[in-house]
Amino acid sequence: MIEERVKSALEDVRPSLQADGGDVEFVSVSDSGEVSVKLTGACGSCPMATMTLKNGIENYLKKEVPEVTAVVGV
Repeated sequence: MIEERVKSALEDVRPSLQADGGDVEFVSVSDSGEVSVKLTGACGSCPMATMTLKNGIENYLKKEVPEVTAVVGV
């Protein structure tokens, strides 16, 4: 199931975010492969959050779970 694979991949990126005082929470995945996540802690208010979301989390999830089409923050 795609949701479980996405959650597992997010666990791989969490330590990097936590090292900077932030975190990421899985919210949902749509039928089209769009993953919704919530950045929390320092990541929630960081001016670089969009870059982290797109260049870090999205790229990694697309590599690990090819069905992922996009990652959006909520």
